[in-house]
Amino acid sequence: HDGNPRVDGDFTGTTDEILQWVACKWGIDEDVVRAQTVVESWWRQEARGDYSYDTQVCHPDVRDESPCAESLGLMQVRYQYHSEAFEDSNAINSSAYNVDYAYSYWRACYEGEFWWLNTVERGREYAAGDANGCLGVWYSGRWHTDAAVDYVGWVMDRLDERTWEQPYF
Repeated sequence: HDGNPRVDGDFTGTTDEILQWVACKWGIDEDVVRAQTVVESWWRQEARGDYSYDTQVCHPDVRDESPCAESLGLMQVRYQYHSEAFEDSNAINSSAYNVDYAYSYWRACYEGEFWWLNTVERGREYAAGDANGCLGVWYSGRWHTDAAVDYVGWVMDRLDERTWEQPYF
């Protein structure tokens, strides 16, 4: 998208291949990506979440639903906070784009670009290089708060379980 030209979703493959590609592209362990995607969507691009009756926080393509979904796709990209990911409905229409965008956000956090995290509620001071802290930011929008820490725990549980390899998955 215009704000981040490295985010292009330019990959075709199975869901697992997409997750491996994005892990390599953004420099994060592929099993962490798999686990986080289990938590977010159970690996379903059609997944929707964070329902609201305020249609302004939902993408125009889903505003006719009541309530409407604020978060869409494999990584549950939330329209209200990441509207740039929805140029041409990319985060809705492309699994690769949805995940590519989400992990570009993780990488920016990891590299220390989210200085603003030290200006809002937080559990400790934000600093670059904290992979799990950046996972939590995706969920809560805050640094090491209780909600962020709980979310990281859910991801780590899925990682330990290797949910994507289980027969029920």
